[in-house]
Amino acid sequence: MTAQAPFVSTFILDKAHFNECYIQTNTVKNKPNPYFKSAVLMIFGLCLLLFSSVNTYASWFVVALGVLEAVSHYYHQPWWVIRQMLSKASNSEVTVTIDEQGILSESFYHQGKIRWGDITDIAESEVGLVIHFTIEKSSGKNYLSKSCLSSDAQAFIRDKFQAEPKD
Repeated sequence: MTAQAPFVSTFILDKAHFNECYIQTNTVKNKPNPYFKSAVLMIFGLCLLLFSSVNTYASWFVVALGVLEAVSHYYHQPWWVIRQMLSKASNSEVTVTIDEQGILSESFYHQGKIRWGDITDIAESEVGLVIHFTIEKSSGKNYLSKSCLSSDAQAFIRDKFQAEPKD
């Protein structure tokens, strides 16, 4: 079997990429009722305020925590995207190289390699691939947009993942 030439692609870490990345890898929406905790905090704070002799400032603080929890869930995506846009890596060019050893991503600020044996799962959507991996007992996930990958590169990733023996 001949060695496959590496697939090389570049993209810019811009706002559109961060939004796509968040939408594809978001796990917050999978919670049963994301506002349950905020409702409990607000009800508990109001009960403290109305039915106990606890300091009113402490009671209002608990109510405010409930409101803050609800607001933080509602604005989770914009807040995450803004934090990424404020990072030094924002608007930098990333080069992705896919070869026989694994997936290498390089930019001016970061270089990371995921070997095929470290990949535990690949979740595919219409617009990208979420690559789950475990390196030295630490797990993570990496997102690759299909817009920056050729169809040959996508097929190569699927084939290498399925061919690699799992522990």
